[in-house]
Amino acid sequence: MNKKLLCAALLGGLGLAQAASAQEFDDRWYVSGSTGVNFQDSDRGTEDALFGTIGFGKFLTQRFSLETELNYQNPDKTINPNLWWSQYGVSLDGRYHFRNADSKWWPYLRGGLGWQRHEEEFVTTLPTSPADHKDSNLAVNLGAGLQFDFGRMDLRTEIGTRVDFDDQQARLGEQQDQFTDLLASVGLTIALGPEPVAPIAPAPAPQQTCADMDDDGDGVNNCNDKCPGSQAGQTIGPDGCPVPVSIDLKGVNFDFDKSTLRSDAVAILNEAVEILKRYPELKVEVAGHTDQCGTDAYNQSLSERRAKAVYDYLTSNGVDAGRMNGPTGYGESRPLEDKGQTLPGCKSETNRRTELNSL
Repeated sequence: MNKKLLCAALLGGLGLAQAASAQEFDDRWYVSGSTGVNFQDSDRGTEDALFGTIGFGKFLTQRFSLETELNYQNPDKTINPNLWWSQYGVSLDGRYHFRNADSKWWPYLRGGLGWQRHEEEFVTTLPTSPADHKDSNLAVNLGAGLQFDFGRMDLRTEIGTRVDFDDQQARLGEQQDQFTDLLASVGLTIALGPEPVAPIAPAPAPQQTCADMDDDGDGVNNCNDKCPGSQAGQTIGPDGCPVPVSIDLKGVNFDFDKSTLRSDAVAILNEAVEILKRYPELKVEVAGHTDQCGTDAYNQSLSERRAKAVYDYLTSNGVDAGRMNGPTGYGESRPLEDKGQTLPGCKSETNRRTELNSL
């Protein structure tokens, strides 16, 4: 008989656990307390009595909770209310709750195993009467109830039975293998900790468009890039295509028959140095020119000296010589103003110049 009841209780508990569903739920630990009437098995020889419990548990899923509970009751003995009789114990119980996520009240079933201890006095024929007896034994809890959700606090009412496998209780009459008590109670559960916060779903990643992509890394998005194969180091225009970088040395002119840099030319060359540093892949030719006064041979030599003056200034200010072709002199072969113009070519300061031509 005992083994059959234990097996049934274990199988019932396993069934409850497997039937529990995984939904959103309040999984905070909670404390519980209850009070009610313990209708004693008539074979005990004790009166019905009040009992109390205190417990600690939590919901493992939306519908399944697990709770450990202490209980105590102190009924009178029927044959002599002055004789002491008390019972207390601990149990581990699962409850299967028939509820949905938005339920405010729901029924449930309870099943669990426990340990019970009783202590009693009984009358004997000995001078030391009354004697006392103490014993512990296994117990099975079965029950059903209703639970009402009030937020942090829940109210529950429950009716159940406790099968107490006590075959050592000292009393008159035929000895029993177990006692079955009926228990009716009302109680509370109080959740511990802050209210649970619903998880915030991550925002979906924004869909990328050609305006968000730059495959060649030139700083122009794919929508506007008309030259998607740009190379590193190239100077890129707003359409994504390479553009020539010109360094205007207009104003780097020389006095007649001179190759010495003037102060106004130095200021312009400083700007050229900054441009060359900003574009480290840019290569230039340093070219010198003269006006059309004098012989070709003399002007060729003079243009080379002028180009060298600019070349030396640039290298002395941090521009790598490997980035510059020259210095190259073109003499009077590339005038900007020639003899046919209003201002005679040999009088033109514009022709006495040095240029940086991008390669």
